[in-house]
Amino acid sequence: MGYVTLSGAILAEILATTSMKYSEGFSRLWPSLATGAGYLLSFVLLAHTLKTISVSTAYAIWAGAGTAVIAAIGMLFLGRR
Repeated sequence: MGYVTLSGAILAEILATTSMKYSEGFSRLWPSLATGAGYLLSFVLLAHTLKTISVSTAYAIWAGAGTAVIAAIGMLFLGRR
């Protein structure tokens, strides 16, 4: 169950970070709200994950997977190199 909640935390963090790009400096309402909600959900799920998985393992997976996917999204869809 810990890895399921960790996966949810990673997906929420990816959604939040991607939404931040579209918030245009938090000047657009819906992407800004999606950013805040996504990070809040991500941290709540990460906290629940820590009940069953050690903090070092959970954080390493969460940070690494999120960074890798965001980098791929940036290169493939947002034209970042």
